[in-house]
Amino acid sequence: MDRGQVAQEFRGHRNCVLTLAYTGAPWVEEAMAGGLLVTGSTDGTAKVWQVASGCCHQTLRGHTGAVLCLVLDAPGRTAFTGSTDATVRAWDILSGQQLRVFREHQGSVICLELVNRHVYSGSADRTVKCWLADTGERVRTFTAHRHSVSALKYHAGTLFTGSGDARARAFDAQSGALRRVFRGHAFVINCIQVHGQVLYTASHDGALRLWDVRGLPPPRAAAPKRSLSRLFSNKVGCAAAPLPPA
Repeated sequence: MDRGQVAQEFRGHRNCVLTLAYTGAPWVEEAMAGGLLVTGSTDGTAKVWQVASGCCHQTLRGHTGAVLCLVLDAPGRTAFTGSTDATVRAWDILSGQQLRVFREHQGSVICLELVNRHVYSGSADRTVKCWLADTGERVRTFTAHRHSVSALKYHAGTLFTGSGDARARAFDAQSGALRRVFRGHAFVINCIQVHGQVLYTASHDGALRLWDVRGLPPPRAAAPKRSLSRLFSNKVGCAAAPLPPA
């Protein structure tokens, strides 16, 4: 970084690299100085790289579609990947073994968040699902989105989501109840972040918006579960049309 020069290149994927995560956990450094980099690609694989050498340590094979997102549980030596094949998969980082498959989404898994041994997955089927990381059991489903769920962020007991319907939402993470809708963007929300009492949302409309999240209303009773018999579109939906006037 000081010299602005390329220090290492990681070559091996056969198509676009869409997502990556790094871990330098103590157990990694003991075995491989420099840590590990995990990447996901449209070639349907994720790869684990030794940062110091640039060598591919493992290739994670099992998805039948592009790998769109991933998160690492560094202490547990586990990677979670989401794909256009509508599954989330858990992998042992060192051995490359597939540990479990999370199947219930009806569309591409676009974004992931790992919090307190729970995996949250946002999908093109307009839902977010919460899974137990250690077993793959689904414990909660968050609904109310009108388009694909494109971004996730957990903060202080609240799950914030961004969607192709150009709105961000705040849910009570424990009950799944919708607490607030943030309206203002014109196109899909690409990424979100929370710092202190401010929610940041960035959109395909070219705008970055800041929202005051103080004073969120208390959780409401969870709504009855909706039927998932209808299959939603499997498209990621990165070009949602502007919303009609309210």
